[in-house]
Amino acid sequence: MNEKVEYWINLADYDIETARAMLKSKRFLYVGFMCHQTIEKALKAIVSRDCKEGEIPPKTHDLSKLAVLANLFDLMSVEQQDFIDDLNPLCIESRYPEYKGEIAAGLTNEICKGFISRTEELLCWIKGQL
Repeated sequence: MNEKVEYWINLADYDIETARAMLKSKRFLYVGFMCHQTIEKALKAIVSRDCKEGEIPPKTHDLSKLAVLANLFDLMSVEQQDFIDDLNPLCIESRYPEYKGEIAAGLTNEICKGFISRTEELLCWIKGQL
């Protein structure tokens, strides 16, 4: 694994650990945010693997776009594609006060456990594509 890929994978691993810590502290909004960040960074690992020397992955948070750039979107199951669609709004909208209450109201302990489980599965699958 080259340094760029290892960098992004290490960040993804750190972020899933942070999501677990947020679940324990019942900070559900940030569980979703960190699950999004985990998958974003894992996809950027794949994208960076294919970048030319000196290039970096695009500065986007759109998981579907990153999955396409990583040439993984068409390899993903419908469930995986749906899951990244579920995660996408948790990145941007969770950063803005007008959305935080609305998003947080829909996140429960059980939903967040599901997010973490599905994120772990997708992270493992993405790592398998390396």
